[in-house]
Amino acid sequence: MTVSAVIFDCDGVMFDSRQANVNFYNHILSEFGLPPMTAEDIEFVHMHTAVESLNHIFRESLYLAKAQEYRLKLDYSPFIKDMAMEPGLKEVLDFLKPSYGLAVATNRSYTIGKVLELNGLSHYFDIVVSCLDVENPKPHPEAVLKILEFFGIEPQGCFYVGDSLVDFETARSAGVRFISYKNRGLHTDYHVDHLMDITELLNSDYSEGISRQE
Repeated sequence: MTVSAVIFDCDGVMFDSRQANVNFYNHILSEFGLPPMTAEDIEFVHMHTAVESLNHIFRESLYLAKAQEYRLKLDYSPFIKDMAMEPGLKEVLDFLKPSYGLAVATNRSYTIGKVLELNGLSHYFDIVVSCLDVENPKPHPEAVLKILEFFGIEPQGCFYVGDSLVDFETARSAGVRFISYKNRGLHTDYHVDHLMDITELLNSDYSEGISRQE
């Protein structure tokens, strides 16, 4: 089946956002006099929604409800400068845009719109699905299924580009083919270490995944 759409995760694929996440959540912790996140906490917040992340890092605190309220009032814009756009992102989007439907499926909430806008990316995407647009965030397949419905395509007509086990499980549950970005520990047929390698994969006959080494 011909591929007609490509879905991108945001964090870890379009952006290296670890430092922004660290700064954002550590800011909230400091507001309540709590110590910074542990390494385990950092891994967790990289893959989960803001609600889930605060539930996790405030799990032993009496300030959880107040932390959730504070997050909703906090302007995320100052933290966007700490997000580093992945090399080749605009180039691959420029290449794909004329021929493919483009979408974002992310566990980000209200921040995703501002992230795309301030980085000049909004016009590339036909649909952006955040955790606020679904009842069940990733790894539930609802976000991807919503995108498939928007484009009116079957699962095999789409690729999902992600970097985490959560992304992989989302794609598998939705029945779409998964491209693992910079994570060779995920057991999928398609691995890329550079975003522009996606174009080579789409030009292939899909008989085997791109597996480019440095």
